[in-house]
Amino acid sequence: MPVVVVESPAKAKTINKYLGSEYTVLASYGHVRDLPPKDGSVDTEHDFEMKWEVGHDSRKHVKAIADALKDDNALILATDPDREGEAISWHLEETLRKRKIIKKDTPVSRVVFNAITKDAVTEAMKNPRQVNAPLVEAYLARRALDYLVGFNLSPVLWRKLPGAKSAGRVQSVCLRLIVEREMEIEAFNPREYWSVKAQLATPRGQEFEARLTVLAGKKLDRYDLENETQAELAVQAVTSRDLTIASVEAKPASRNPSAPFMTSTLQQEASRKFGMGARQTMSAAQRLYEAGHITYMRTDGIDMAPEAVMAARDAIKERYGTDYLPKSPRMYKNKAKNAQEAHECIRPTDMARDAASLRISDSDQRKLYDLIWKRTLACQMAAARLERTTVEIASDDRQVGLRATGQVMLFDGFMKIYEEGRDDAAVDEDDKRLPQIMQGEPAQKDSVTPEQHFTQPPPRYTEATLVKKMEELGIGRPSTYASIVTTIQDREYVTKDKGRLIPEDKGRIVTIFLLNFFRRYVGYEFTAELEEELDKVSAGEGDYKALLGRFWRDFSAAIAETSELRITEVLDVLDEALAPTLYPPREDGSDPRSCPLCGTGRLHLKTSKTGGFVGCGNYPECRYTRPIGGEAAEAGDRVLGEDDGDEITLRSGRFGPYVQRGEATEDNKKPPRASLPKGWQADDMDLQKALTLLSLPREIGEHPEGGTISANFGRFGPYVMHKGPDDAKPIYANLKDPNDVFEIGMNRAVEILAEKRANPGRGRSAAAKPLRELGEHPAEGGPVNVMEGRYGPYVKWQKVNATLPKGVDPASVTMEMALELITAKSAKKGKPRKKAAPRRKSA
Repeated sequence: MPVVVVESPAKAKTINKYLGSEYTVLASYGHVRDLPPKDGSVDTEHDFEMKWEVGHDSRKHVKAIADALKDDNALILATDPDREGEAISWHLEETLRKRKIIKKDTPVSRVVFNAITKDAVTEAMKNPRQVNAPLVEAYLARRALDYLVGFNLSPVLWRKLPGAKSAGRVQSVCLRLIVEREMEIEAFNPREYWSVKAQLATPRGQEFEARLTVLAGKKLDRYDLENETQAELAVQAVTSRDLTIASVEAKPASRNPSAPFMTSTLQQEASRKFGMGARQTMSAAQRLYEAGHITYMRTDGIDMAPEAVMAARDAIKERYGTDYLPKSPRMYKNKAKNAQEAHECIRPTDMARDAASLRISDSDQRKLYDLIWKRTLACQMAAARLERTTVEIASDDRQVGLRATGQVMLFDGFMKIYEEGRDDAAVDEDDKRLPQIMQGEPAQKDSVTPEQHFTQPPPRYTEATLVKKMEELGIGRPSTYASIVTTIQDREYVTKDKGRLIPEDKGRIVTIFLLNFFRRYVGYEFTAELEEELDKVSAGEGDYKALLGRFWRDFSAAIAETSELRITEVLDVLDEALAPTLYPPREDGSDPRSCPLCGTGRLHLKTSKTGGFVGCGNYPECRYTRPIGGEAAEAGDRVLGEDDGDEITLRSGRFGPYVQRGEATEDNKKPPRASLPKGWQADDMDLQKALTLLSLPREIGEHPEGGTISANFGRFGPYVMHKGPDDAKPIYANLKDPNDVFEIGMNRAVEILAEKRANPGRGRSAAAKPLRELGEHPAEGGPVNVMEGRYGPYVKWQKVNATLPKGVDPASVTMEMALELITAKSAKKGKPRKKAAPRRKSA
């Protein structure tokens, strides 16, 4: 029986079902070897020789494959059909040859299939080949480059910028995109402009809306009405004239469907429609692929196999009728730069089966399959037919002109099942329906109103728009998008707020450092050109060692040059580069670098383990600091007044605004501070409010049973606290309203504390809420849930608790994966424990 090796146990299970008992199907569980994270793993002195190491977790999997080959002298490598899959096959073959498991007479072959279906797997087995050397060389080049950049650049960051965690060949370029977008937003000056809208009516009393397009006989541009005065004059010009319908023009229009999904567009659409991150999307897609529901999910391709096109057309005809079927199939051509990544598009393996008929239990997988199925069918459906109407309204003297637009859907076509999402919702005036309007008839004015507008800064990136931008610039490839976007968040260079990516101070500092000292290596063009060179290697048109040699010659020189710089020199350069952001002009015209507290010190960029901050040069006499935040941070910092000889100040910190009494000195390194409670605005702060905050905790009074009751703000919000004479530890009860901290009386405080004592609520007695509910155990019943535990997330079923493997995202856990973990844990529980060996007596 030949031994077939795939990446995952889920894929092995599906393939085993198709191949039957004539084959032994085993999983490698991903890569079996990698470069150890130490100096010399890529030897730049000896032709970039790479020293591989079998991972600790991979040893048992390699042993299982080796043991199987003792009985079955034939190896079939059936890993994924991309560069990473080819590399896994190569690593496995090399490892087994090194251990002399593969003998001279052992046949080794490589098979690939784009979908895990019986037909695809059977066909692949009939067409074996050898491991693709150029694809492996492209992998080796990428892995060596990533090692050389990460292993040599990261230590430079650690030494020069305390708190920086790492740099990467593509990761740093991706971070640059986010940082530069944030700087664009900060530098943006909104421009005011006005528009005029009129609510008009036909002689039959039907209302419609029109906007002013002509004023004083000239066409109005977007910014022509600059202020309210000009807008009011325009309103008067309209109201003082009678209006007539000058023309009515109806034009047919059509809307064609989008191409089927490839990796980047699937990630973008899942983000727009479901708010799913790139990693979450790829995890769900991986499970769907391994279960045989969709084709391979890492691809740059948008073409469909002819048999898939015909199957889609059959499904459309059966479900929606011939009206929704175009006369000839729609053909989509690949625009991929790298043919090696351009597999078929991502589509269902069976077009006739929708999400409901598959009965997928996992919600992420169900939503994603439904999206893929609808997009695939839509791409082969008839175009939507519309009628767009434009109505021109004018005054008799032609000094004033207005326009009304609308459209009517004549035939929905592909839009019956699918419409592509938008990154930034925009109001489309054409979507409105107009009443019957006749040329030459008068237009009655019901109202004419001016509207004020301001130009908007470019929006922050979402994961979807970031992937789209990376794709446009040629940075990264389908197999790397998700990991890059995830890495910069894991490194705490970027945070995500309401789906938008915001750079942390740490991320800004790292980007500015790299732009000043390693500009070439975070350049968009350089990174894209390097990707193109790597694509040539994978196509067999380039020498990967020559590529590495050219890169290392210049990169090592840049590393050597920067290593000699002192931290103060680096900070001076960064301080100068960030000056427009750190020290924006002040309203009073004073020097933006002068310290707002002591008035004599100069502000300067400093670093700490948590990132960068701005501090006073008079340290330690003046301990003024604020985060990197430019104008916003500067605006909030001010002296509120004086109390008992101490200056009371409002400041901006890493965790938001706070008030402080006095200054930090050598004798008093931590002066009294208090953060502003939720709902309190920095702009509204005065001396009285600050003193109220600094007086906390507030003593409410003596409890009837003894002990003082006090109120304060804590990590989880406002609370009252009491420790009775017999209590081992204090009782805390949350307050709903922050103002209660200052206003709550004795009676209500005693009542709230009594309720807390009677019902501890979310204490040990309260049942923990599952992170995810996977459903009932298919064989034995009972809920299977993913829970948050003291030592990390775990799967719970009845009395079995199985910890999730390191690195597994709780959001990606499926019922199938959970059952495997439960089975493994139950098997361990069933084994009798070994008795401890008796201790030897010391001589």
